[in-house]
Amino acid sequence: MLDAATKSQLASYLERISQPIEVVASLDDSQASQETQALLKDIAETSKLITVIESRDDTQRKPSFSINRPGESHGPRFAGLPMGHEFTSLILALLQVGGYPPKVEQAILEQIKALDGDFEFEVYVSLTCHNCPDVVQALNLMAVQNPRIKTTMVEGGTFQDEVKERQIMGVPTVFLNGTQFGSGRMTLEEILAKIDTSGVEREAKKISAKAPFDVLIVGGGPAGAAAAVYAARKGIRTGIASERFGGQVLDTLGIENFISVKETEGPKFALALEEHVRHYDVDIMNLQRAKALVPGDGFIELQTESGATLKARTVILATGARWRNINVPGEKEFKNKGVAYCPHCDGPLFKGKRVAVIGGGNSGVEAAIDLAGIVGHVTLIEYDTKLRADEVLQRKLRSLANVTVVTNAQTTEITGTDKVNGLNYKDRSSGEAHRVELEGVFVQIGLVPNTDWLKGTLELSRHGEIVVDDRGQTSVPGVFAAGDATTVPFKQIIIAAGDGAKAALGAFDHLIRTTAPVEEKEAVAA
Repeated sequence: MLDAATKSQLASYLERISQPIEVVASLDDSQASQETQALLKDIAETSKLITVIESRDDTQRKPSFSINRPGESHGPRFAGLPMGHEFTSLILALLQVGGYPPKVEQAILEQIKALDGDFEFEVYVSLTCHNCPDVVQALNLMAVQNPRIKTTMVEGGTFQDEVKERQIMGVPTVFLNGTQFGSGRMTLEEILAKIDTSGVEREAKKISAKAPFDVLIVGGGPAGAAAAVYAARKGIRTGIASERFGGQVLDTLGIENFISVKETEGPKFALALEEHVRHYDVDIMNLQRAKALVPGDGFIELQTESGATLKARTVILATGARWRNINVPGEKEFKNKGVAYCPHCDGPLFKGKRVAVIGGGNSGVEAAIDLAGIVGHVTLIEYDTKLRADEVLQRKLRSLANVTVVTNAQTTEITGTDKVNGLNYKDRSSGEAHRVELEGVFVQIGLVPNTDWLKGTLELSRHGEIVVDDRGQTSVPGVFAAGDATTVPFKQIIIAAGDGAKAALGAFDHLIRTTAPVEEKEAVAA
């Protein structure tokens, strides 16, 4: 199953375990079980502390296996082969069960251990989903720390009947005690916040008690991270309040145009951003969604949805943007029931089916190209009279036999009953109505800035972008902004990072000019 190089690398990782591990496998005679058996055999050969026990337990999915300490049974379970993006989840589970400490704050570990209740999670994934490992790894860690928590990763390709029965059309999808708990990327902190509301209140009080910052950055994407590094290097008190560190980068698969980084993936890039910021003395406050900004004479106040209040001498707004909705009947109703926004994550769930991609820019055409290799047929619908993607992408798109391009078309409705079954659009030239029978719709029409909470506080453009000058200064003194939430053109990661650095320098310049002590004039002799 594993090649020699992978086995060698795995063996080097597993040298870190210090406690015996029992891998209990539930298998049958299927091809998938044979592959799982081969994988477990390779794993057992990499460490003398790992023992594989085979079982024909009919209460468990086949193939599946759990990772436990001897005498325990609540360890993480994997149903289906945890390869692709989930191979890292498997390695981390082995390490943590084997006694290697997780890289998590002690306060969070104590919060997990103190959870009162029985929690059984099931998380459905696809092996090409780059958001799924975050959820799987968070739940696995919880299961290792608390015997009343159980979790199972379910690989959708192996258990297609379950996916169909539970009407799962987006990954990751998490069930808790048999009821849908959430879908999409979730961090460990976000999961804990949903099941331990008292923890949110405690954290809000803790944050509100913090001393005022010299620079408070709102948002943890590339712009926010760059601003934090530049501010911290000036030796001033710096904090970041973000809903999720990494921002929209976490939902980006391939990054190939950040100069000096030839190729990487969004989650890896986000992790590198956070590691760089943590190298400096920056107070990072996650799960803090901004609610209101209250300018003042001495300090600017930030209020969050959690109930926390923060004060700062200067503020840098780097709240980024989110996927733009098409806002037609059916979009909201069928979200995660056929309507999707991440072709890399959810594409495999539509294998062999008919789908549409709405949007003819680079994102839309790239999505259509990726999906064409998985699904049965792709219909790309563009509002404009021509596609707006780079010519090299358009040439590739035109070479694909299972793609139909429709331009000058206005999507009017996404239809379905319990899930999507079609899409209606209107020819903008003739007004003629058309219908496409399909099972999935991928929306790729650009971004909308996360600035609704700032209306009436500072100047916004007609598109909702924060108006900034060449130093990142907004219409409110002491408040700066950077990245995709601003009027700066060309929404790119590298531009956002540069904007963040510029805003931090602008904020520092503002600080030294407004907080410098007044020079006393020499007394003149009478």
